[in-house]
Amino acid sequence: MLNRTLPFTAPRQIVLESATPFRRLKHLEKALGREGLFIKRDDHMEIALGGNKLRSLEFWLGAAAQADADVLLVAGGPMSNLCRLTASAAAMHGFDCIIFHNSEISETAKQKSFLNKVFGAEVRYLGNVGEDMRAKVVTQAAEELKAAGRKPYIVGDAIVGAMGYAVAAYELHQQAQADDVNLRHVFLSGSMGPTEAGFIFGNALLGNPFTVHLVSVEYGQAELAARVARIYDGLKAATQLAAPSVEDLPIHYHMDYLGDGYGRPTPEAERALLMLARAEGILTEYVYTAKTLAGFIDFAGNGCIPAGEASCILHTGGVPSLFSQFDLFRSLH
Repeated sequence: MLNRTLPFTAPRQIVLESATPFRRLKHLEKALGREGLFIKRDDHMEIALGGNKLRSLEFWLGAAAQADADVLLVAGGPMSNLCRLTASAAAMHGFDCIIFHNSEISETAKQKSFLNKVFGAEVRYLGNVGEDMRAKVVTQAAEELKAAGRKPYIVGDAIVGAMGYAVAAYELHQQAQADDVNLRHVFLSGSMGPTEAGFIFGNALLGNPFTVHLVSVEYGQAELAARVARIYDGLKAATQLAAPSVEDLPIHYHMDYLGDGYGRPTPEAERALLMLARAEGILTEYVYTAKTLAGFIDFAGNGCIPAGEASCILHTGGVPSLFSQFDLFRSLH
């Protein structure tokens, strides 16, 4: 049984009853000609097809319960993993849920958002507005709900959500120790920041057993590093723990796998996605995990990771979106 306690306290509603799998990639090792390759499968959760946001939701739900909220508000695109997982967790824990999509309503959008309705959420389409306008609409909706006597909680606070991946760092560390694996390198998607900063914070509290590799899938290095630093510093303030400065931590930023930008396909990502699927039967998706996997495979195969030091890719989920990504593939048409 893994110890899921942390050196800080925060309101929390347990969503995940057990650790996600930590597995050796034996067939990929054979294909690449090196040992010590692992995967942490946060896509392999028992709730709503899994994904990294479930770890964050444990703390967002905790904050909502502490505020005596009765309805959760969350925003994202029709295929948003955050929206799907919030809808499921809200239903499990007795909250109503309203989802705001910055999308025109269409048959395609409704199909992509279908699981949100399965979990009982109310879905509102805002049209093709930007994230700033979407946030204003959500805030306005929260005020209207308050005026009507409801108690809304807006899901998404980055610092609260990041606490979930401090848990993940502890969990992975315990699993590697239990399996006697000299795990030294962990690869993560570099994007909005809560998952990355939370894991880095947990790693720092453990004494930095891992070198953290962030493979950018969205931002340039300066913006990604700034996002991580803001959330990391926010975690230090929120927990009042004397963690090291983020500048002193073993973090490497990898920008060579982003290609033309967020959500844009790359030949390297497609090759990596197909290699893992055909070697291990594990699916990734184009926007986040395939580009991260491309970096992981590249470093595993080119000798950048010293022999005897194991590497792990943290699979953050999102696989349901793969079913809407057919047109991104070049080699399968």
